[in-house]
Amino acid sequence: MEFGIPREVRDLESRVGLTPAGVSSLVRRGHTVYVERGAGEAAGFNDEAYRHIGANVVYSPAEVYGRSDVVVKVTRPTAQEHRLFRPGQTILAFLHLAVASPDFLLALREHEITAIASEMIAEPNGNRPILVPMSEVAGRLAPVIAGQLLMTPHGGRGTLLSGVPGVPRGVAVVIGGGVLGTNAARAFLNTGAQVVVLDTALERLQHIDEMLSGRVTTMLSTSYNLKRATEFADVVVGAILSPGHRAPVLITREMVQRMRSGTVFIDFSIDQGGCSETSRPTTLRDQTYVVDDVIHYCVPNVTAAVARTTSHSLTNALLPYLWGLGAHGILGMLEQQPSLATGINVYQGKLAHHDVASSLGREIEIALPYVNDPVGTNHGAWGGEK
Repeated sequence: MEFGIPREVRDLESRVGLTPAGVSSLVRRGHTVYVERGAGEAAGFNDEAYRHIGANVVYSPAEVYGRSDVVVKVTRPTAQEHRLFRPGQTILAFLHLAVASPDFLLALREHEITAIASEMIAEPNGNRPILVPMSEVAGRLAPVIAGQLLMTPHGGRGTLLSGVPGVPRGVAVVIGGGVLGTNAARAFLNTGAQVVVLDTALERLQHIDEMLSGRVTTMLSTSYNLKRATEFADVVVGAILSPGHRAPVLITREMVQRMRSGTVFIDFSIDQGGCSETSRPTTLRDQTYVVDDVIHYCVPNVTAAVARTTSHSLTNALLPYLWGLGAHGILGMLEQQPSLATGINVYQGKLAHHDVASSLGREIEIALPYVNDPVGTNHGAWGGEK
């Protein structure tokens, strides 16, 4: 099979779909891999590293798309890439189709593309193996981001998260106890901050309490508790996931207005529309904006800030699925590894996932084996793997 790795074109998007180690693994299995020139440079992987392990380095995105059966990307293709789609090919990336512009779905339909959303692939136990490493990285970045933005020169409260003897620690409130929320909570604990985690699932809060040895405060998420927690926070982290749907809006404008001046709000749910009425996407170039004296950080591709680590981690998660696709094709994979089916949003141009279709106000157009089985749906309002 022929795989393609185009260079990401979004502003400051430094991650790459596969590292040289991942490409080498495919080449050793007899597959052909086309890598666009410069695709891995921003993450620290030069073209020679790809050539050395047997990749074909090509000189334009048109060549990658034109030659590849399966295109492996990090982010959703942009409008300038839509015209490059080869009819009938497969695209694997973090698609977030429920909040994508209509022209993306139109391009998928016109070119009869099979679109697999990395963030939606789920195993029977609910684990999301490709989303997990992204969530781990984002969660561990949370105190790094918050610590900087809380500093006085950045307009923050001037709070040191760890505090010092005689001065209270900063308070970090994490909304959502999935993988991202749990990693954020642990990372904030390691800085010495006081940490509060809210979730709708009591069993998840019990798990976090046990995992972190009772060192975090856990609260069942209700409107009342959200208002209470956000009022005294120095940092509020939105770590909410609703697979296949827009993220639920849980932070109201009134809650933001009641936050203290200089509070930092990090909305990791922004790639699914955001969890606050005041959220809008920002970029790694222009990361923040202020609403009612609250600093908002809403960068959808936040893990691109540590592109090398993220690319390695993403490759590790993707390889088992790429091996299967190379050996069996899409339909063969549905039998060999049914969990892939949960990520198929569009099959040969036709909507194939109930949740995604519902979010778009449409009906599914083709029913594939396993695709709409109830795999990993018991996540509460924002449990999941985010």
